[in-house]
Amino acid sequence: MENVNNSYFDGYYKDIWKSIIPSELTVKETEFIIEYFNLVPGKKVLDLMCGYGRHAIALANAGIEVTAVDNLSDYITEIKEAASENQLPINAINSDVMQFTTDAKFDLVICMGNSFNFFNPEESENLLAKIYSFLNEKGQLLIHTWSIAEIAIPQFKEKSWAEINGLKYLTSSKYLFSPTRIETETIIIGPKSTETKIAVDYIFSLAEITTLLKRNGYILKEIYSIPGKKSFKLGDSRAYLTITKEGHH
Repeated sequence: MENVNNSYFDGYYKDIWKSIIPSELTVKETEFIIEYFNLVPGKKVLDLMCGYGRHAIALANAGIEVTAVDNLSDYITEIKEAASENQLPINAINSDVMQFTTDAKFDLVICMGNSFNFFNPEESENLLAKIYSFLNEKGQLLIHTWSIAEIAIPQFKEKSWAEINGLKYLTSSKYLFSPTRIETETIIIGPKSTETKIAVDYIFSLAEITTLLKRNGYILKEIYSIPGKKSFKLGDSRAYLTITKEGHH
């Protein structure tokens, strides 16, 4: 199998994410975030693992002060350019989330796009502790996931394939235990080259997440499958977990 420079496919990935995520979803998620967490201009949000910045830019357009962190420099460069062109209050930082540190305090931290599930149980504990230190006294946390057990088990498929924007994706997945996780090998076949990528999503049940949060000073408040509109039920395809520091209601 031919291996190619990652930049060839990573450029496609960015464009594909932009094409397959409806702009209406970003609008609805942003409206939910602003309304649910009572954000007004001047409030401070930390967008961890921000990707290409669809939430960071949308929130900044509403006057929210956003710090956007991602380990991919291309994403951060793109966000910086958008912030400069539109005079948006965004501080975009290229950093691995586990290495990121700041003395700033935030009203809200968001982990969107299943990013929380990139981390094993020990790493998740460390990440939650870091986030806790970033939040102000009444700070809150939003986690968006599609890899909780209540979603992953009903929807698990060992094999699947798709064709998007001229690329073919052939995926093979394994559901593994201790720690519980799904390991997925994806073969991407392009017009001239082929590449294989490996992804790992760690799986937590809602009970495990509740315990994990409690142990690190948080309370799980509500879970939605449609932002602010529909409470999560077994088999829904995504979940939005609204979380607060313990003792804050």
